[in-house]
Amino acid sequence: MNFSPATSTARFGGLDGLRAIAVALVLVYHFFPQLLPGGFLGVDIFFVISGFLITSLLIREKAKHGRVSLRSFWRRRARRLLPALGLVLLVCTSLVALVGGDLLVGIGRQLLGAATFVSNWVFIAAGADYFARDTPELFRNTWSLAIEEQFYIFLPLIAILLFAVCRRQTAALLLAVAGIASAIWMAELSLTGANSTRVYFGSDTHSFGLMLGAALAFVTSYSRGRTTPGPARQIGYSAVALGGFGALGVMVLTLPEGSALSFQGGFQLATVVALATVWAVTRPGAWIGRTIDAAPMRWVGERSYGIYLWHWPLLLIVAGAFPAAPQWQVALVTLAATLLCAAMSFRWVEQPVRQLGIRASLRLLLQPRRYTPKRRFVAIGLGAVLAVSVPATAYAVSQAPALSSAQAAIERGAALVEQTQPPAAKPAVEPTAKPTAKPQASEAEPPESKPSDSKDAGKANDAKSAKGKQTALPAAPRAMGTDITAVGDSVMLASAPELNSAFPGVSIDAAVSRGMGAGVGLVADSAAQGALRHVVVVGLGTNGTVTTDELAAIRNSAAGHPLILVNAHGDREWIPGVNETITAFAAAHRGVVVADWDGNVTGVPGALAGDEIHPNPSGGIIYAQSVQSALDALDTPAEAIGYAVPRR
Repeated sequence: MNFSPATSTARFGGLDGLRAIAVALVLVYHFFPQLLPGGFLGVDIFFVISGFLITSLLIREKAKHGRVSLRSFWRRRARRLLPALGLVLLVCTSLVALVGGDLLVGIGRQLLGAATFVSNWVFIAAGADYFARDTPELFRNTWSLAIEEQFYIFLPLIAILLFAVCRRQTAALLLAVAGIASAIWMAELSLTGANSTRVYFGSDTHSFGLMLGAALAFVTSYSRGRTTPGPARQIGYSAVALGGFGALGVMVLTLPEGSALSFQGGFQLATVVALATVWAVTRPGAWIGRTIDAAPMRWVGERSYGIYLWHWPLLLIVAGAFPAAPQWQVALVTLAATLLCAAMSFRWVEQPVRQLGIRASLRLLLQPRRYTPKRRFVAIGLGAVLAVSVPATAYAVSQAPALSSAQAAIERGAALVEQTQPPAAKPAVEPTAKPTAKPQASEAEPPESKPSDSKDAGKANDAKSAKGKQTALPAAPRAMGTDITAVGDSVMLASAPELNSAFPGVSIDAAVSRGMGAGVGLVADSAAQGALRHVVVVGLGTNGTVTTDELAAIRNSAAGHPLILVNAHGDREWIPGVNETITAFAAAHRGVVVADWDGNVTGVPGALAGDEIHPNPSGGIIYAQSVQSALDALDTPAEAIGYAVPRR
């Protein structure tokens, strides 16, 4: 078996440019998720590159020395990965000790998971949610590094076995089969309803890019000799690469994060496209490879590991230190800090260690007589960083709170609900207007004889006289807690103490991660049991989209009861649409009003927990006041006319 020119050279053309593109996708996704919802695919590009490159290096070593040295391989990996990672962990944990707050939650287990390259499984065990932006973990981005390092542990063992027993075609086929099995397993777990973070973080479900990249290395590393590609091949390589860039561009702009579509074909297709692109740009002498390896791209690509490590914790630290800063300012400051830290780490930590080794680098730092002016500067700087960051990290771990402020607020509300709520089967006070599972025509819609043409002036008087002939919503002077049934999510749950204080005896049925779809069934069940009180409050817009059909189903189940819809607040992509739907539905139906939680809490200092979604006690008061304002609106003549009179 003869090596192709690509495997006899020191480096592959095009890979630095691809790394730069991949890390840019990830940064834009984290800085501006609404602009690039599928930017997380940058990690899958990294997986393909890593599998291809590391396997190619093993093949080169086998060809050159006749064997693969496990010790040398793992030592090289340690030199490449550990110095930058250790620096990031120490510096960013120290900075978080200054900022404080929710970013310290679970910092000890995060450090342990990152340092031992098992953070993906640590996050799975802790119930973390990669796709949630409220109270994210400081070192969440190390999950992908963990999967890669786990792969690096087993890859040389697998390669040695394949070298011994297989031809290259068979080796490539076996690795491809393993990658396809991982891709199918991801889709299968998603189809069976597994947690999205478990599917995304799992080494078993998300190693197919690495495996298929390794298979590509076996396919391309051996040949019977190739000449420099002619124009036809150059055009072909360029067409494949440009087609790959175009396909990836469409996917990063359209693929929804954490969606079934992502797991059931999205990641798999992106990996296939990345494989084709890697193949095209790394062909010996390929123009497209030299083009994307232009100097700025190569600079970013060479430092992409450090950029990836630094950007996420720095983003959270900057956002935590300046909570009122606009998103673009946080992103700009984070980008500048990331590039600076990555460049300094690459020059003064990563490169020296890769050239000299970890132990030799440490010995050099501890020998002042051998210092040049540059070494003295580096030694003093690193010494100062370590002198501050090591004790600061220990302090941060010792002072880390057990719960985030949002979790504490939710548990506070849950404890109140558990202590104070009456059994759900019977209402504490009978509703003024007894609900029915299906409203009669006179309750839900105006009789056909009633006019609906607002252009006929004479019909306006008919609409007024119809008020006495139809079932109207009884308007109490002031609703008491015993008049209210409230169904909600964790935001309502966190507000439960303040709701109970403002409306003593209110019936609250709230739970974490509940959406409007669940509320449809809950309201229908309560109505069927005769357990709905006079006023129904629904706050279920935080955890997903809301449809007009869902709101209509709730209104029909609660026929005869005034309905308050609490809008949603938070930095989640669906919330603006949720609030628009709720507002439009209330505007179209009498007896339905909006409690403007979003408008009332926006910009109020200290009202929200660290996730900027769940209320602190002062925010709970605002939530209760929003409900009271909605109750006042229900008492106005325009709403108290009742369900039977449509809006104009």
